[in-house]
Amino acid sequence: MAATSLLPKSLSPFLNNPPSLFPKLAKLSFLNSPDHIPHHPKRPHNLHTTTPTHAKKKNPWLDPFDDGEDPDMEYGSLFADGKQEEDPRPPDNPDNPYGFLKFPKGFNVEIAPLALKVRGDVRRCCCIISGGVYENLLFFPVIQLIKDRYPGVQIDVIAADRGKQTYELNKNVRWANVYDPDDHFPEPADYTDMLGVLKNRYYDMVLSTKLAGLGHAAFLFMTTARDRVSYIYPNVNAAGAGLFLSETFTPESENLSDGGYHMYHQMADWLGRPFRSVPRHHVSPLKVSISRKLKEVVEEKYKKAGAERGKYVVIHGIKSDSKASMQSKGDPDSLLPIEVWADITRDLREIRPVFVIPHEREREDVEEVVGDDASIVFITTPGQLAALINDSAGVIATNTAAVPLANARERPSIALFCSEEKANLFVPNAEDKNCVLVSSKTGKLIDIDVEAVKKALPVFDQSLALVSASSTGELVLSVPEEKEGDGGDSDGEGVGLCIM
Repeated sequence: MAATSLLPKSLSPFLNNPPSLFPKLAKLSFLNSPDHIPHHPKRPHNLHTTTPTHAKKKNPWLDPFDDGEDPDMEYGSLFADGKQEEDPRPPDNPDNPYGFLKFPKGFNVEIAPLALKVRGDVRRCCCIISGGVYENLLFFPVIQLIKDRYPGVQIDVIAADRGKQTYELNKNVRWANVYDPDDHFPEPADYTDMLGVLKNRYYDMVLSTKLAGLGHAAFLFMTTARDRVSYIYPNVNAAGAGLFLSETFTPESENLSDGGYHMYHQMADWLGRPFRSVPRHHVSPLKVSISRKLKEVVEEKYKKAGAERGKYVVIHGIKSDSKASMQSKGDPDSLLPIEVWADITRDLREIRPVFVIPHEREREDVEEVVGDDASIVFITTPGQLAALINDSAGVIATNTAAVPLANARERPSIALFCSEEKANLFVPNAEDKNCVLVSSKTGKLIDIDVEAVKKALPVFDQSLALVSASSTGELVLSVPEEKEGDGGDSDGEGVGLCIM
């Protein structure tokens, strides 16, 4: 009886004074609930006045005892400021037959770990990109931002099969693996295999554009990367995801593609943030480069269809159920039937329309509506589409990957949208890009004003005039030479894109 009466009295000071014994526990919400209100007078306030004020925590779910970086921390001169170097490894010793100093990249324990810890260097980065061709194409400027912010970084990409095709246009990417992050029920063998691949590459940073819940956040956590950065659901589905992530971004809706051209602005803003003496890095415009080998393949295709270089306009966005239509997830109403396209191109005289079909079964429909002499090119990859646009006088397309590719290659274009809001969202600053926006007034793309599209056709006159002058000998039309890494041609077999 005595023992039971003494038990509450002996524990009461401990339970009634959590702030005095553990000051940081006082910040936890469950200790400040009505059930835990102390029943005795509080201690004087001056006991807590000596507690320093720290910066806001990056992620409150990571560690309840972490108040952020200490503002009074002093760093030495080693790896404390500036950007990382291209390659910190010592030079190889050619005189040593045993390969002395021939370390694998990332395993130089004498130099790499200190900079990774003090300055936050990133030597290997993996980007897990959700979506198809359009979403991966709009991620290119973010990849260039990573290359500019972390010199010498090696960037790998994990994307779906359609999304991986986009990286034949990107020289900044080392490896691109096929794995669909949008598959909610992946095969266990594929899941564990990809997890092992990511672990064995020892990434310093993993970025993900898939909206993460607890499951995807755990997948990123098991990669053992130092920095795990991802978008999360803007609702209750994100519960628990912050426990496994270093940095999170909450989009305005569950469809990240609703953000249009700047759909990744939150991640780009975090990647380009200033750090000590390193200024803020801004996102560069989308630029693509195409290999010479790919250009030759596409040139053979459009010449076989009866078109000449610089004297045709690309028609893209024919209605089809094919996955190669290259639409955006943020604009499902972005395809037009061939009858509308035939009406739009009927008044074209000096420029030949080249119809791009995503599947061979569409060829018969195009020939039936337009005519047997129609120029039809079967293209399913973004690399071939970029090469076709590069040799053209311009592009007339709905909201497909053809529009950003035309802007990236600085070709005049006419973009058709279901609404003015979508047009401004996916093609900001259209006048600077020599792009004419034509929007439907009813909110449905099928009700697009064909006459308004025809009135915009003079946008191609300048390109046609240059080509005509070149053929008559009055003017030689040449593509400006581009520096290496500035969107120029590539002689390699792989198709590369460089983003600036």
